[in-house]
Parts: sequence; C-alpha cells; structure tokens
Amino acid sequence: MCNLYNVTTTQEAMRAFTKAIDRLGNLEPSLDIYPDKVAPVIRNHAGEREMSMLTWGMPSPSFVTNGKPDTGVTNIRNITSGHWRRWLKPESRCLVPWTTFCEWEDTKPRKTKRWFAIDESKPLAFFAGIWTEWNGERGSLKSPRPGRHELFGFLTCPPNEVVAPIHPKAMPVILRTEEEIELWMSAPWDQAKDLQRPLKDDELILLPL
Repeated sequence: MCNLYNVTTTQEAMRAFTKAIDRLGNLEPSLDIYPDKVAPVIRNHAGEREMSMLTWGMPSPSFVTNGKPDTGVTNIRNITSGHWRRWLKPESRCLVPWTTFCEWEDTKPRKTKRWFAIDESKPLAFFAGIWTEWNGERGSLKSPRPGRHELFGFLTCPPNEVVAPIHPKAMPVILRTEEEIELWMSAPWDQAKDLQRPLKDDELILLPL
C-alpha cells in the first residue's frame, strides 16, 4: 500500500484547482510525505473548503491499538466497515494533493522504490481522502503525543495494469478532473462511492529508475 508520496507544486495551483481557502502558511515547494507526518489537505470544514496541514493516518480501530499510542491508518479499502462509515459524508471528505506516489518493488537483495505519476511532467492530482478531529495518543510508546489531532487518510481500490506488477493488492483512489473533485467533495455517498475505482491504465505511468 502507498506509504510514501510526494507533492511538488504551488499553493496557487492547488487553490486554482480546488477553489479552497488557503490556510497552509508557507508551504515548501517539494514535500515527501510519510505516515504520521503532516501534509497539505483540502477539506470541507465549518461550511467552507480550506487548505490545511493535517497528520497522515486516520484513527485505528480500538482492537488494533489495544490501549497503545496510535500510528494511524493511512490507506482505507473496506468502506463498508462500521469504523469507516462515520466519515463518508461530505463534511468528512478531503482531497490529498500529490504529484508522485511510491510503491515498493519486490526485488532482491532489497526492495526498490518505484514512483508513479500521471505523466512525465508530474502534474498535480488528488487522492480521495477522509479526515477527522481526534483526541488521544499518537506516535510510539517511546514518544507518544497526547492531545487533539486533525487526521486524514485516503481510499484505495484494486490496482490497474500499471500498478499491479509492482503492487498487486491495491492502489490509491485518484481524482483528476474538476468534475470528480466536486463529486467527491459534495455529492451524497451513493454517488461519490463510484469514484472508488482504479484510474485508467493510460492515465498513469511508472517512472523509470
């Protein structure tokens, strides 16, 4: 599953694409995003669409954490689970900007990072995400971070023929057009759920090593 992605773009580009209010502050021009780290997200919040920095990893089910600090769930596949259904309404949806995402190829003697993009120019696109406010302990037993957290994750789906040879189990749900963005951010779930599908094979490439 995707546990590393990069966003190399401008805040102006994200604002123009999503029509969101910018509350990011000064964003670095290129960011590698890892689990439990903060990242730019466009979310529905208090009746507005805004760009904010949230932490990657939605709350884990209680049986997973068993009282320990939570490192979060980055990728969400089973949206029929009661744990996830509470965050499927428009007010809990978000867009996760990206330009490349990484999967690990099972090579020997060690695995190899492989990067995917829309095309060679690495244009801006978005993962279909969800977000929430959460109180509890994040991080590790050694360095727990108690308190209030704003968290996000994104949906996955079966891989297309570009991703499957590298990662046969899943790929992120990718949104490319303004129509898809509006559908994800505002439509009832019985319509928005149709976006949980693989991107077409000719709309994604595996970047060379």
